[in-house]
This record gives sequence, C-alpha cells and structure tokens, in this order.
Amino acid sequence: MVRRSMSGRFLVAFALASFTLTVAGCQSGDSGSILGFGSKEKKTEPDNTKVLASDLLGYCPKVTLKEETGFFNKYAKGGEEDPAKLIYQASISDVTRSCKTAGGILTMEIGVAGRIVPGPASTGGTVNLPIRIAVTRGPEVLYSQLHEYQAALGDAATQFVFSDPNVSVPVPAERSLQVLAGFDAGPVKKKTDE
Repeated sequence: MVRRSMSGRFLVAFALASFTLTVAGCQSGDSGSILGFGSKEKKTEPDNTKVLASDLLGYCPKVTLKEETGFFNKYAKGGEEDPAKLIYQASISDVTRSCKTAGGILTMEIGVAGRIVPGPASTGGTVNLPIRIAVTRGPEVLYSQLHEYQAALGDAATQFVFSDPNVSVPVPAERSLQVLAGFDAGPVKKKTDE
C-alpha cells in the first residue's frame, strides 16, 4: 500500500510539474525555449537605426503615366497599322516608386508593370520594350532615360516588370518634380540626356 500511494503522489507531482512547464511555455511565446528544445535560430540584436522625422516626411514625387504612352504596338516590317501584321501589343498597367534622400540628392527607383499580348504575326522569343523614365521640373528636364527592356513573348499574354533604380536628381527646394514613365518609340540613348 505504501508503494502505491508513493507512486500515485509521484505521478500527481509529475503531472503538476508538466502542466506548470506547459503554461509557462505558452506565456513566454516560445514553448521550446524553456527546456532548450525547438528553434535553433540565433537571436539577433534589434535594429537600432533611428528613423528621423525628415525621413518619414521626405519628398517622393508621384509617377505619372500619360495616356498616350501606356500602349505600344509592334508590327512586322512594312505592316504598320495592319492588324494581320501585329507582332505584339504591350500595355502598362501600374507604375510605382521608392525614394531615398542623401547628401542633397533624391534617388528614386521607378517600377513599371504591364503585359504583352502576342499578335497574329508573333513568332515568340524575346522582344525589346522601349520604356522611358523622365523627371521634369516645369519645362526643365532633369533626367530622361530610354531603356530597351527585354521581355519574353509567348503564345499567350504574359506579364512584365521593369525597374530603373538609378533615377537621381538634386533635392528640389519645392515639391515641384514630375516623374513620367511610359513607352517611347524614339531612338534609344545610352546615356542620361543632359
């Protein structure tokens, strides 16, 4: 009889200890950490980089897509405006940007997303989309770059995403910049227009 009551008390004590550990583990947010089990991830120090009010209120001009630059049709040679000779039609559906300011320079990454639809004259492969990014202040052009963005042309409509991470201009005294993105069939220039 003594043995049974001792083993019964042992089981009750063991169950109570297990319950206590489980409850403590649930409250700590990492149930395996109490006994050293579970995640082997190293704890990292918190990021102590201070965010300044000027960073939160920083100027990041909106990107505008002009209606006439939102579409681009590519035809087979000599077949302009002939629907039977359309190789593809590309359209821009979204534009966005992110900005950083340092040393009096505003650096923007401009993103452009859209889709390409093959036409009757499509043979697939890779196509060059003429995407221009420009920054103006009134009549003054501060940045203008025409990119030949290579995209895959398949048997069905496909999406593309392009970004220009190197758009840099002096921080303006007033919030007067206009950022433009769109297709431009003009000649491709390898350097920024001055």
